[in-house]
Amino acid sequence: MTELVGGADITPANEKFFASPVPIVAHIVSVTVFVLLGAVQFVPSLRLGRRSWHRAAGRVLVPMGVIAAASGMWMTLFYTRADESGVAMIVVRLIFGAVMAATLIIGAVRIGQRRFADHGAWMTRAFAIALGAGTQVLTMAIWAVSGFADEALLAIPMAAGWVINLVVAEIVIRRRSTRRRSTRS
Repeated sequence: MTELVGGADITPANEKFFASPVPIVAHIVSVTVFVLLGAVQFVPSLRLGRRSWHRAAGRVLVPMGVIAAASGMWMTLFYTRADESGVAMIVVRLIFGAVMAATLIIGAVRIGQRRFADHGAWMTRAFAIALGAGTQVLTMAIWAVSGFADEALLAIPMAAGWVINLVVAEIVIRRRSTRRRSTRS
């Protein structure tokens, strides 16, 4: 983003962004809004005590998340790729982009049906996928120092970042469900 705005020199690594800046700008802005505002959605006092705020923020978050997923998939399909971005990397990115968009849409439908627990579970999954890039820094670093840093296999640590986040999300969802059941008893 700073290169686009600051007028950096165009290099082979960044020329695709200068040639078509809208997808990368849309992705950066939408992911930033989604992750920052989304984190606040998990604060119980704001989610439960100020429902109008939670509702208004959700009306911003769902479109931002869908834009983030769609722009990520667009860039995967239409930006030129580095040599290490093989078919497996493309497939992994498209799968998780589609899953993120789907989880957001399902979460929005569930809240419309007043299925609050399901809504929370689907939005937790979407948020976990959105945070994948942060976990991928760790999984790719471990991959690099492990000696398996074969560029053709980079889809493995990339997918691992998303999978780890989804596993943690599922643990959180299951614990919430267990707590709800135990308080009803």
